[in-house]
Amino acid sequence: MDDLTELPGVGPSTAEKLREAGYTDFMKIATASIKELTEVEGISEKAAAKIIEAAKKMCELGFKKGTDILEQRKYIWHLSTGSKNLDSILGGGFESQSITEFAGAFGSGKTQIAHQACVNLQCPERIIADDNIKDDLLNEPKAVYIDTEGTFRPERILQMAEAIGIDGKKVLENTFVARAYNSDMQMLYAENVENLINEGHNIKLIIVDSLTSTFRTEFTGMGKLAERQQKLARHMATLNKLADIYNCIVIVTNQVAARPDAFFGPAEQAIGGNIVGHAATFRLFLKKAKGDKRIAKLYDSPHLPDAEATFRITEKGIHD
Repeated sequence: MDDLTELPGVGPSTAEKLREAGYTDFMKIATASIKELTEVEGISEKAAAKIIEAAKKMCELGFKKGTDILEQRKYIWHLSTGSKNLDSILGGGFESQSITEFAGAFGSGKTQIAHQACVNLQCPERIIADDNIKDDLLNEPKAVYIDTEGTFRPERILQMAEAIGIDGKKVLENTFVARAYNSDMQMLYAENVENLINEGHNIKLIIVDSLTSTFRTEFTGMGKLAERQQKLARHMATLNKLADIYNCIVIVTNQVAARPDAFFGPAEQAIGGNIVGHAATFRLFLKKAKGDKRIAKLYDSPHLPDAEATFRITEKGIHD
């Protein structure tokens, strides 16, 4: 967590007020407006302008060459979903430095995929990476699971781990779980992932299950929509920053809502609108098929074509 007292005119008291308002690092302050910052008690417009300008310098924002980005992408790694069909449409599995969103109705398999990812992280055969970074990935990789709906089940982790022949207790030992009862808790847990990393934990997987349920409950009606979207944007920015800086995989599940005006295209849409749409790197819809089969449709990706995959969810977990 950044030391906000390094900013001009920000003492310990003002720093605490900024953190309480959600401005926990220089990046959040640098991208805030003067009006937003003056809503924090004790900060005038003149002070807000100075603080924002200083935060921008602290962030060292600037352009990179395309070759620098190409070099950065050499460190990307993938984690198998457990299904070769699903891995195929994702370009090899869950991708690091990215957010992968699974949206779908109740029972479509979102939480099952999240559980399976925690298990697969502890299975070296399911981590796909170049030799130059594989040692780091295999050094006690750990997952963070932010549970907003009370759906995390350690028993299911044990069952899935046993199915692929690994120690379920080890998976649970290397999975940090936090139950979020409201959007503020959810956002704070995401921000605190950096603290775990600074404590020496090799966090390589972050899961939010589900992304929008707390926001949807708290911010009802059109009058609250702007405030909801603003908070959701900050939350997604935090997740993107963690994925990018620490080469993590981020998986979010999402609820869906009916589209009564949909004459063409899908009858359902993911919650969160353009905020989630622009922040998520890979977006998939899940739906139930016959028996234990599920269909995943990739409909948004920066470099992969739209595609569908069929997989199964059984006692053994996610597989073809």
